Amino acid sequence: MTDSTTKPVFLVSACLMGLCTRYDAITKPDAGSKGFLKGCIWIPVCPEQLGGLPTPRPAADIIGGNGHDVLQGNARVCTKAGDDVTALFIKGAKQVLQIAKNHEIKGICLKARSPSCAISGTIGVAAALLADHGYRLYEF
Repeated sequence: MTDSTTKPVFLVSACLMGLCTRYDAITKPDAGSKGFLKGCIWIPVCPEQLGGLPTPRPAADIIGGNGHDVLQGNARVCTKAGDDVTALFIKGAKQVLQIAKNHEIKGICLKARSPSCAISGTIGVAAALLADHGYRLYEF
């Protein structure tokens, strides 16, 4: 049996692990991320929930830029109905960063195509903040 202190620790988007955190409350565990994290300690996080948004919640998109632009105040995150949820996305990103800082994190596995977590395409708010702080990010 391996001592848990020698296992690498990763933060992971909670929705990838099948937790009910997706905006639409549908659980869709991701086999690829689970395989990648086999033998590791993983800490599930959901920036949107940590920011105060409920599940389910209206879908949202970054308007006028990407996650870096949101953090700099040059873009917004809005729901399809036009409600501005920028402050909640930034709050959630900062909460995830705080969790990362409190652990020796080897990397962070994030959900693709998310206004919080995407790395490729339009980088999400949390992904941008974590990248700015030098964390190794993986997208699933």
